[in-house]
Amino acid sequence: MSEIKNEKKYDLEERTAKYGEATILFAKKIPYSKVTERIIPQYVGSGTAIGALYCEADDAESGKDFKHKMSIAKKEAREVKYWLRMIAVAVPELKDEARGLWQEGKELHLIFNAIVQKVKKKNQAE
Repeated sequence: MSEIKNEKKYDLEERTAKYGEATILFAKKIPYSKVTERIIPQYVGSGTAIGALYCEADDAESGKDFKHKMSIAKKEAREVKYWLRMIAVAVPELKDEARGLWQEGKELHLIFNAIVQKVKKKNQAE
């Protein structure tokens, strides 16, 4: 049983899906106001796009398509960190929870960046 849990930690499809779910659940806690009415959809869009783009990359039709989708997933992971920062300012009482989501967004960004860089190096070597 513990082996399954450890495997899931490195399953990016599952990890990004869980991040999307956490994004939705966190967004539901954000009080609606003139400030947050613009931030919430931006945040949900970037937080849920990460997993969708990873799935698209995983089913890419070519190496170029894979790199393109992973690059966009990387950008979305970076963008979600921005929106979490804005949420922490707009709703200070959610700052601690936002920090945990920001950290996972950072880790996903670093993972995708490493993948994109590896693909770039491979393409340059060919």
